[in-house]
Amino acid sequence: MIYSRIASSLSSNVAKTTVRYFGNSSAVSSKVAVLGAAGGIGQPLSMLCKLSNEIDELAMYDIVGTPGVAADLSHIPSKPQITGCLPHPGSWPPRSDDGLAEALTGADVVVIPAGVPRKPGMTRDDLFNTNASIVKKLVEGCAEHCPEAVLAIISNPVNSTVPIAAEVLKKKGVYDKTKLCGVTTLDVIRANTFVANSQGWHPKDVNVTVIGGHAGITILPLFSQVPGMKVSDEELEALTVRTQFGGDEVVKAKAGAGSATLSMAYAGYIFTENVIKAMNGEKDIVQCAFVESDITEASFFASPCKFGENGVEEVMGFGELSAYEKQWFDKMMPELKKQIQKGIDFVGN
Repeated sequence: MIYSRIASSLSSNVAKTTVRYFGNSSAVSSKVAVLGAAGGIGQPLSMLCKLSNEIDELAMYDIVGTPGVAADLSHIPSKPQITGCLPHPGSWPPRSDDGLAEALTGADVVVIPAGVPRKPGMTRDDLFNTNASIVKKLVEGCAEHCPEAVLAIISNPVNSTVPIAAEVLKKKGVYDKTKLCGVTTLDVIRANTFVANSQGWHPKDVNVTVIGGHAGITILPLFSQVPGMKVSDEELEALTVRTQFGGDEVVKAKAGAGSATLSMAYAGYIFTENVIKAMNGEKDIVQCAFVESDITEASFFASPCKFGENGVEEVMGFGELSAYEKQWFDKMMPELKKQIQKGIDFVGN
């Protein structure tokens, strides 16, 4: 459900633009804000959003570089109008408004990939101190300037930054659990790719449910639910661990030059476009997301969610687990709850 035929979609986006109408006469206009838009994830994510027919306005915000990146992307002949905002004057086109306020005002979806990237040997939790403060500040801006927007948190560690965002929004009196999501789509597209390669299938024909969180052993792909998949116990173990630690694979391959930026940008784009499609009235949009949940003992949990015009419409169950998956589930839960509490405590203290 979350897999998109990106090549044909992007080429058709450049070839034509349309205004979608729902109801009798009113046009739906969609604004997406990307915070951290000049970074390794933010730039390719913004480019993909610029090519989307589902988005009318794209606002890019970062502490440096966004005017130039926005000017560059503005030359692409596609539907979204684009602006690049800084925390201070010096934006493109030239204007003097506060950058964050301008980027966020009127936003329907805010995607937050801001923060420092992982380096070899670092875990997502090692990023906590820096990225926690960044997310806190940006979400405070969202609470003030676009309290009804859906927030899509990419900044790691997601298992902690999403609870941080929730606590900030609660303090501001604008928390709505249907409008706060951690983006775990990268785990899904990794699982889809790895399964397709192992089985000789086309990736578009695979949709693996991935539950739990978005870090190491808290990531649990439910391969037992993939119809027709046949693997040995050893292959199943290898696929599971590779999905859980796919980020480490990229960090090592880049040898200190970065983390999983391009695949994460694609995943963030797919997630964002699906949220916009649901807002615009498209039915049966279901994708995994890390949200406030009561389907397990963890207060936040990634599972399939049905999206609607106002965000998360339904947090869905994840079906039966195999004995192998149940072992991982039991191992995951204490660690996931610990990481969630770390985020809550950060705001509380």
